[in-house]
Amino acid sequence: MISKSLLPLEPASPAHICPFDQACSYLEAAAKELNLNQGLLEILSHPRKVVTVSIPVKLDDGEIQVLAGHRVQHSDVLGPYKGGIRYHPAVTLREVSALAMLMTWKCALLGIPYGGGKGGIPIDPKRYSVGELERISRRYISELLKDIGPSVDIPAPDMGTSAREMAWMMDTYSVNVGHAVPGVVTGKPLSIGGSLGREMATGRGTMIIVREALADRGKSLVGVRVAIQGFGNVGGAAAELLHQAGAKIIAVSTGAGGIFSEAGLDIPALKIYAAENRKSIVGFPQSVPISNADLLTLPCDVLIPAALENQITGENVNQVQAQIVAEAANGPVTLEANLALEARGVTVLPDILANAGGVVVSYLEWVQGLSYVFWDEERVNREMEHLMVQAYRKVIQQSNKRQISLRLAAYTLGVGRVAQALTDRGLYP
Repeated sequence: MISKSLLPLEPASPAHICPFDQACSYLEAAAKELNLNQGLLEILSHPRKVVTVSIPVKLDDGEIQVLAGHRVQHSDVLGPYKGGIRYHPAVTLREVSALAMLMTWKCALLGIPYGGGKGGIPIDPKRYSVGELERISRRYISELLKDIGPSVDIPAPDMGTSAREMAWMMDTYSVNVGHAVPGVVTGKPLSIGGSLGREMATGRGTMIIVREALADRGKSLVGVRVAIQGFGNVGGAAAELLHQAGAKIIAVSTGAGGIFSEAGLDIPALKIYAAENRKSIVGFPQSVPISNADLLTLPCDVLIPAALENQITGENVNQVQAQIVAEAANGPVTLEANLALEARGVTVLPDILANAGGVVVSYLEWVQGLSYVFWDEERVNREMEHLMVQAYRKVIQQSNKRQISLRLAAYTLGVGRVAQALTDRGLYP
C-alpha cells in the first residue's frame, strides 16, 4: 500500500470518487506487475513539489477577491515538468496531484522528455470578465515565477483556459525576466510562437488511437458508429476528424445536454450551429435531444468520453454498449467500471494514451520555440502521428506479452520508464 501521509491534500468526500486515490491504485497495479519494491513505489507516489499561492484580484466592481492557485510538480526525472492549468470550480489539490502524476506516466509512455505537472484555480471562468481573467492569470503566474521556466516547468492550456491565457502568462513571465521567452508555455497563439496543429491535437490523437484499435479488429473508420460526450476543444476536434474519415457520429453533447441522430450528424454544420448559438448544440436540425447520461449508454461501436472525469462508474457501466471506449478526457472511467468493462471484453483505450496528442504537440511546439525554427502543419501532424502510433504499438505488444489489459500495459510502460530513470540517475538509494 502507498502511504499518503506526506501529501498536503484536503480530505475527500466519502461519496466522491477521489482522483488521487484512483491514480495511486493504477500505480500500485503497475508496480505489482513490474515487481517494484515498496521504497521505489513510495517515491513514485509522492509529488516532488506542491505549491499553493494566494491570488488577490480586484474585480470590475471594485471588490477584492482572494483566490487560491495550485501547481503540483510530480516528477522531473525525465525532463521539465509539463502540464496544463485549468480554471474550474471543482479544482482541488487532490485532483491536480492526480493529474500531475498521470502526466508523468503519459510523457514517459510517449517517449517525450518531460515529467508531470498540473495547475489550477478553483473558479468558474464564465463568471469573470475578460479583464478579471487577465488579472487573475497574470497574478497567478507572477506568484510562480521561481517555479516555472522553459527548462523547469512548462504550463499549457487545460479545462477553462486557452491560448489567450497562455499569452498573458508568457507575457508576464517575459516582462519579469526582461526578454521574450516563448518556451515558458505551450498552446500559445501562433503570433507569439505557438504551433500549427495544436488546437486539434488532442482530438487528432484520439482519432488516431481509435483508428489503430479498429484496424486491429480488421475494421476501418468508415461507417463506424461513434458517440462523443463533449463537444469542446477535444470532443469537437475528434468529432470533426472522425467525420472526415467516414465515421458516423450519432451523438455528441455539452454540459447543457446532447443531441442524437440515427442517420449521423453533419459535424461541419453542427460546428457552425454551435458557434452561432453560444456553443449550444440543442435544437440542431434533424436531431433529437439526449442527456449526457443517456449518451453513454447508446448502442454504438465507439464511445468517446471527452468531458469530465468519473462519467462511467459502477452505477452505469452495465448499460454501456460500446465495444471500444476511448478516454479522451482524464479519468472518465472509474476503477470499478474499468474492471467491469474489461471483464466483458470491451476495449478501453486509456487516457494516458488516447488523449496524449495534446502533450505531444505541446512538446513539438516547445522544440520549435527553443530552436526558433517553425514547421508547417503537415509536418507537425506527421511527427505527432508517428509518436502516437509508436506508443500504441508498444502498449499492444506489452499487453500481449504480459497478458494484461491495455490500461495496465500503458501504465507498466510509463511507470517502468520513470522507475528505471530514477535508478539509473542514482536518485533511488
